[in-house]
Amino acid sequence: MATNQVNEVLLYWLISRRFGRQPALLSEEPRRRRWWVHPIVSQRLQKGHFYTLYFDLRQNPEKFQGYCRMSVSVFDILLASLRSGLTFQDTNMRRSISPEERLLLTLRFLATGNSFASLNYKYLLGISTISGIVCHTCQLIWQRLRDAVMPQPKAKDWLRIADGFYKSSQFPNCIGALDGKHIRVKKPPHSGSQYFNFKEYFSIVLLALVDSNYRFIIVDIGAYGSTADARIFCSSRMGERLHANQLALPEPRRLPGFSASAAPFVIVADEGFALSPHVMRAFPRRNLDDRNRIFNYRLSRARRYVECAFGILSNKWRVFMSSLQMSLQNATLVIQACVILHNFTRIHDVPSEPEVAPFPTTTSVGLDHNPQGRPGSAGLAVRELFADYFSIRGSTRR
Repeated sequence: MATNQVNEVLLYWLISRRFGRQPALLSEEPRRRRWWVHPIVSQRLQKGHFYTLYFDLRQNPEKFQGYCRMSVSVFDILLASLRSGLTFQDTNMRRSISPEERLLLTLRFLATGNSFASLNYKYLLGISTISGIVCHTCQLIWQRLRDAVMPQPKAKDWLRIADGFYKSSQFPNCIGALDGKHIRVKKPPHSGSQYFNFKEYFSIVLLALVDSNYRFIIVDIGAYGSTADARIFCSSRMGERLHANQLALPEPRRLPGFSASAAPFVIVADEGFALSPHVMRAFPRRNLDDRNRIFNYRLSRARRYVECAFGILSNKWRVFMSSLQMSLQNATLVIQACVILHNFTRIHDVPSEPEVAPFPTTTSVGLDHNPQGRPGSAGLAVRELFADYFSIRGSTRR
């Protein structure tokens, strides 16, 4: 074998060992792309879904609502808020994709959960292009609209939320319903069983606090699916700020028509969360008397709002009906965008409820702090106070 041939074979072997692939031999011609733009994709301006369907949909509001999961007017408001971030410059090589098409494509993906390969045949865009558009638009929705539709609540906001719960479920001093939802994802590489939940699939957790209008107040996204809700809550920023009294909660106030001591503002949750002065859970189901049974009934009426909010979210944005076939980072962006769009559509599509006059507040009362979230004496005392209130008045307010 000639010396040049030996050197070429050795070079070929070294490159394959170093980079894990087999490069073309020096004598071979470099690979060339078959097309600069695929012939089918090049017909996007004539046959793509956006150009053949979008303008007709705008003339039929009911069809537009079913296609985008929002009305034409809400779509226009959303587009106006995002337009500057979705506008790109045309070049000599390509014509940029319009903001309307980018937003419509993203909403259709979130509304149906269709794969990028499926959307490729409908919108006649490359799969990698669709992936980049969806991720960028979801990130922009979270950054631009978060402060507007899901701001950090202040004392007056907590009072408004509590008045809404009292009007709708007759549970006073309630500032939100808390629960976690498992979002199905494909198994992350090298993750072991961290994301494998008790329902026997891989997931990340959406922990949410919801008001009586089914709007998300505070969310925590991305916890391991194998982690219990109580542990996620305690380690989340929401839980840490609640235990440190940094959520700007109003001063405790007396329950309406009840002469006992003032009660703190509380969050209602299921049995998966620990009892504390600001987190109420039901009494154990064994040997319940009428007093405890009435309390559990009232608490379940208030807690159902978070379950309904998750149901509305999944039914409107059906990307959650199947596993998110993307990286954890992109899956988090999708969840964040859907949470913001859920609040955005409920604010602009659903008429707001009339304001309810708040109850007068009282001075603060001392409560034992329990950072571990265990059912200490303060948490038990608060639950007993609510149980006494409902045993007297709760059975007559159906």
